[in-house]
Amino acid sequence: MKRSTPLVAHISRDFVASITVFLVALPLCLGVAKASDAPFMAGIIAGIVGGIVVGLISKSHTSVAGPAAGLTAVVSAQIAGIGSFEGFLAALVVAGVIQFLFGVFKCGFIAEFFPSSVIKGLLTAIGIILILKQLPHLVGHDPDPDGEMSFFQPDNRNTFTELIDSVFDLHSGSLLVGIVSMLILMGWDRIKSLKSSLIPAPLVVVICGCALHNFLKYLGEPWDISICSKPELSHLVQVPVITTWDELSKLLTFPDFSFLSQFSIYKAAVTIAIVASLETLLNLEAVDKIDPQKRRSPPSRELTAQGVGNFLSGIIGGIPVTSVIVRSTVNINSGARSKLSTILHGVHMLVFVLFLPGLLNQIPLSCLAAILIMTGWKLAHPHNFVSMWKQGRYQFLPFIVTIVAIIFTDLLIGILIGLVVSIGFILRSNLKRPMTKVLEKHISGDVFHIRLANQVSFLNKAVLGRILEDAPDVKHLLIDARDTDYVDPDILEMIHELKNEIGPARGIQVSLIGFQEKYQIKDVIQFVDYSSQELREQLTPDQVIEILKEGNERFYTGNRLSRDLHRQISQTAEKQYPMAVILGCIDSRAPTEIVFDLGVGDIFTIRIAGNVAREKVLGSMEFACHVAGAKLVFVMGHTSCGAVSSAVDLTLSGKTPTEFTGCEHLDLLLGELQKSVDTNVHQMAKSWTPEEKRSFIDMVARRNVEHTIAYIKRESNTLSQLEKQGKIKIIGGLYNISSGKVDFLGLH
Repeated sequence: MKRSTPLVAHISRDFVASITVFLVALPLCLGVAKASDAPFMAGIIAGIVGGIVVGLISKSHTSVAGPAAGLTAVVSAQIAGIGSFEGFLAALVVAGVIQFLFGVFKCGFIAEFFPSSVIKGLLTAIGIILILKQLPHLVGHDPDPDGEMSFFQPDNRNTFTELIDSVFDLHSGSLLVGIVSMLILMGWDRIKSLKSSLIPAPLVVVICGCALHNFLKYLGEPWDISICSKPELSHLVQVPVITTWDELSKLLTFPDFSFLSQFSIYKAAVTIAIVASLETLLNLEAVDKIDPQKRRSPPSRELTAQGVGNFLSGIIGGIPVTSVIVRSTVNINSGARSKLSTILHGVHMLVFVLFLPGLLNQIPLSCLAAILIMTGWKLAHPHNFVSMWKQGRYQFLPFIVTIVAIIFTDLLIGILIGLVVSIGFILRSNLKRPMTKVLEKHISGDVFHIRLANQVSFLNKAVLGRILEDAPDVKHLLIDARDTDYVDPDILEMIHELKNEIGPARGIQVSLIGFQEKYQIKDVIQFVDYSSQELREQLTPDQVIEILKEGNERFYTGNRLSRDLHRQISQTAEKQYPMAVILGCIDSRAPTEIVFDLGVGDIFTIRIAGNVAREKVLGSMEFACHVAGAKLVFVMGHTSCGAVSSAVDLTLSGKTPTEFTGCEHLDLLLGELQKSVDTNVHQMAKSWTPEEKRSFIDMVARRNVEHTIAYIKRESNTLSQLEKQGKIKIIGGLYNISSGKVDFLGLH
């Protein structure tokens, strides 16, 4: 027997998933139609069109379209306002055209602006609503339509009163079917072989529910699910049974285009198009988030597909369709791999409603309720709340508000409330932090650096004013717009006034950088952020040491200065005035300029393995200090130094450098480093742990820095005399490659 190919398995999963989606979608189609004050058949037509037509055109792999619970209030209001369902269908046809144009003109980009906190709140809220709304159906209390999702119901009751009533109105047969269905669903996911099989648990639940229903018939009341005092409150699926084409034609309604002469039709069409598009985009974004394969659905293409679907639904008598989270979630949970499942679910609905309605009417609503409750549990799992809580209040509060708003109103109103709250947090954050401010310590002195946000509106005027009022007493102010796309004219006027009037009056030099060309503000830098001749002449060796210390602190704390390196290159092209010469190791983890947060032209750099000093190194240092005017000689070793480690291992080996390393020119280098190795190293090495050896190597690296400083002072009379005259200082430091901090040595 041949094993199934991936394609066959793929199609099989889609086919089985489509049956489950169809079984869940059918009562929802009927319920949404009833809640919308539309004919039952209108809901079924919308389900068929949403599955087949929208499924074929859409490029979403998992989204399932159909009549949406979120539109029931809108549809009901428009039908009542127009006064005719036929007239409403004409409006729906126009709405389909408008929605199609939304897709053509790429209006789907709006989906990019939906905050993730609102989308996650939407999913969680739908999950909670499914649980609350389906619990009465699970126990056989079915007074409200199966697709009704609003808190306030058409029968003037609400979600909570219905829950309370259901406690006192249990149907034994429905309750038994519901409990068995829940047990199957919970157990199925816990048995690995069943969970990975092609047969989804919801399909098994429906089959078992039908079998149990037929068995309970023989027990009579109160177990027989088909016995109900009010037929409209039946605990079974109720699909219109069509036996002849005449009966079918009587169930179909077609649009009356004579209504197109009325303005109200176009108002209704625009309303439906906008609301349906918004719900589709929100649902599509939400469905993509729960897709296991994390595929991205093109939103504009979805609007085009929905437009065609609504146009056709209106032509043949259906209600509006949108992408629907409930069906899409069931689709994903049933193992669907592609949109084939969506299309097939529409085909199943067409075939079964026309030819096998009696079979569908054997399905207990309680087993479908169990499926939806488990779907709701997956959407509203407690870990969603924990995850959002960990992301902070700016994510958690809009998330919670969206959930509460959707539960206590309806889908669309709740989403709009969530969006408003989320936008409010964004505005508050933007108002609170429209710009960042930091006091930078440059060579020329302190600079108060204000970096503008991406969008700076007139709302930020007061905040900028407070920042300027509270600014420290500095001579240099930098306003940085390199990350800014928009600056309000009021803010621009304020900046011009600051630069041309307020700044000069207060003795503050205002520098500007990064403004877009359209604002006609050229870059003006009035402070020096590199080592110039004038600045270096004013510095003492101790001040240079402080500059290195402050730069290193900025480096290891992550607060490095924002430098215009291109400007520094052009300013230092003619001549250089470095303030120090630093002898460092060639180790790639110890980049000198970066470690001290310095710019182009600030230091001379000498790098040699083990930071050892020989005659040629001394020559470079003498040139740097005596000829070029540097104020400091700094020897920088570092922890975990490879050259020092080799020197220690070489000492322990008793070999020559060439024998030990295979390199013929390392004798002088390693020989110099070995002078810092303790002569008792052989005795100590016998009891070394790896950590103790690392500590010893770091101690040798520190000794080597001290040895190099002593060598420089001893062998270079030029540098020694400059130090005695107070013109330079010769010190060292050990750079920790783990923390980024430099331990300064030789200061006392």
